[in-house]
Amino acid sequence: MANTSSPAPVPLSGPSPWRGRLFGLGTSLLSLMLTLLGLLTMTFIIARVVPIDPILSIVGERATPAQIETARQHFGLDRPWYVQYGIYLWDALQGDLGVSIRTREPVLQEVARYFPATLELATLGTLFGVLAGVPAGVLAATRPGSFADQIVRIVGLVGYSMPVFWLGLLGLLVFYGQLDWVAGPGRLDASYQMLLEFQMTQYTGIILIDAALNGAWDMFRNAISHIILPSALLGYVSMAYISRMTRSFMMNELGQEYITTARVKGMPEWRVIWVHAMRNVMVPLITVIALSYAYLLEGAVLTETIFAWPGLGRYITDALFANDMPAVLGGTVVVGLAFVTLNMISDILYRLVDPRARA
Repeated sequence: MANTSSPAPVPLSGPSPWRGRLFGLGTSLLSLMLTLLGLLTMTFIIARVVPIDPILSIVGERATPAQIETARQHFGLDRPWYVQYGIYLWDALQGDLGVSIRTREPVLQEVARYFPATLELATLGTLFGVLAGVPAGVLAATRPGSFADQIVRIVGLVGYSMPVFWLGLLGLLVFYGQLDWVAGPGRLDASYQMLLEFQMTQYTGIILIDAALNGAWDMFRNAISHIILPSALLGYVSMAYISRMTRSFMMNELGQEYITTARVKGMPEWRVIWVHAMRNVMVPLITVIALSYAYLLEGAVLTETIFAWPGLGRYITDALFANDMPAVLGGTVVVGLAFVTLNMISDILYRLVDPRARA
């Protein structure tokens, strides 16, 4: 008897997960390239519209018209704007951000010397902000309207409202001038600074790491005493933002049905909050922390000025006062690149934390 049963259906292969991941990676890289192109374009436009003639800054105001014209031809400023734009993009892609008018050194070399100080300060400030802001936000969200909630909100409001320079001066007056709990402005005392420059191997430019790698623990403690106050100040500003956003995210999650179900099942409250709710809170919180970190990298100018911190913000400020536009624009490009990189890292972490984003 013939077999009349229909053949087994052949399973259809779904879309390859690697194809989706490669597409997502390509999209992220394309977005990164377009963002960098926009950043370089804006810096090029700013350099051409500011009322500062870079040639006069180089040759001096007493230069003759012939000398000024020779300098313009040497730097290519006599060419059409689109040719200058192409040269600028090509040089920037090769890592050439120009030469500082003040020091006659490559801008990228100077930025590489100043950026580790800002990175060190902003990293510690962000750590303080996360370690204090996330628990404070969770505490306020789990006890809305309580005394603890009011304290967290008031502390955050003060962090938003008080000018950074005023908090910095007040901190120096109290903790350095009156109580003598911390060291004064700068990254190191003068004796340790000379030791750092002439006798110690600098691996990263970050003093805390280099001192530990060299076994210079006296220098390490001195660096801690200098950085603790400005990093705590930036951490307080970061904590005000992170705690507020954590409170908002957590209160939204605690009102969801899955939280009610977990509580009905008798799950411990700490597990409901720190495992189930925090797992979903971390998705938007990653972006908040990344933005806070980027803000500290680009917005620590006043803090670096008050504490005489030789970082990138102070470098750009000094260059701006000296009409050193190559240094200003080069520092701006580096800050923008750091911002874009942090945004890309947060997007990658977002995909790792949230399975829906991976899908």
